[in-house]
Formats: sequence, structure tokens, C-alpha cells
Amino acid sequence: METACIKTPLGIATIKGDENGISAIAITDEGIVSEVIPPVLQEAVMQLQAYFEGQLTHFSFKLNPSGTEFQQKVWKGLCEIPFGKTMSYLELAKQLGDVKAIRAVASANGKNPLWIVVPCHRVIGTDGSLTGYAGGLWRKKWLLEHENPSTQQSLF
Repeated sequence: METACIKTPLGIATIKGDENGISAIAITDEGIVSEVIPPVLQEAVMQLQAYFEGQLTHFSFKLNPSGTEFQQKVWKGLCEIPFGKTMSYLELAKQLGDVKAIRAVASANGKNPLWIVVPCHRVIGTDGSLTGYAGGLWRKKWLLEHENPSTQQSLF
């Protein structure tokens, strides 16, 4: 398993993976930026940098997260939420075929090991509120604003 740490507007992103794909991406407030990026992680690093620069709306590098069959199903569902859009936990549970599984869907969402790439930040409360995010609500808000910037023109 290879690891690389890069600086992002949200903190230090730690990327882990191997020839089978990227298995984890997390962001923390502190860390040491990698001087050398392992070849197996270079595509993920380039795409994440392009995302943060506003030049990428879809990730195409290979993913290899570890999780239960149900978690994998939820994470796949998250990847179907379009860039710049949001969905409630209830809508996601309905999309996955079981409205009663809303708590299990929320739990799987919270265990997503691939922040940003598997867009758990796009899931909001039924009332439109920003609910739970492992990286903190300020990061969730930043990501949603980054993906859907206000198009309102200034009057002055």
C-alpha cells in the first residue's frame, strides 16, 4: 500500500492505494506534504488537484475501497449523484430500493473511505440542512459551494 499527502484548500489530503486502485482518501488539518508521489498514486493526485482548481467534475481513476456489500452499494449510489447536485438520505435510500434503510444508508455514508471522490458530501438532510460530515460541516459546505458556485451577478 502506497501513501501520498498533498495540500488542498481543505487541509492535507492523504491518499492510499496500490495497483488495484485507490482505497482511501481523507483530509486532516495537519500533515506533511509528500515530496515524491508514488507512481501508482500519480493519476489520483493529478485529478484531485484538477478538481480543487475547478477543472474536473468527474474522477476516473480506479477505486478499491474496502467495505461490506451494503456499504459498496451505498458508495456506488453516491457516485451517481451528479456534480453540483445534492440528494437527501431519504432520496438515496429510495434510490437504493429500501426507504426503511435510511439509517443504514446514513451509516454507510459516514464510513465512506474515499472522501470527495465518492461524494458523500452531496448528501444532505431532507429539509435541505447540512447534516453530519466526518471532515466537519465547514468542509462539506466548502465542497458544495465549490461544486455549485453562486451564479448571481453583482449589481455594483
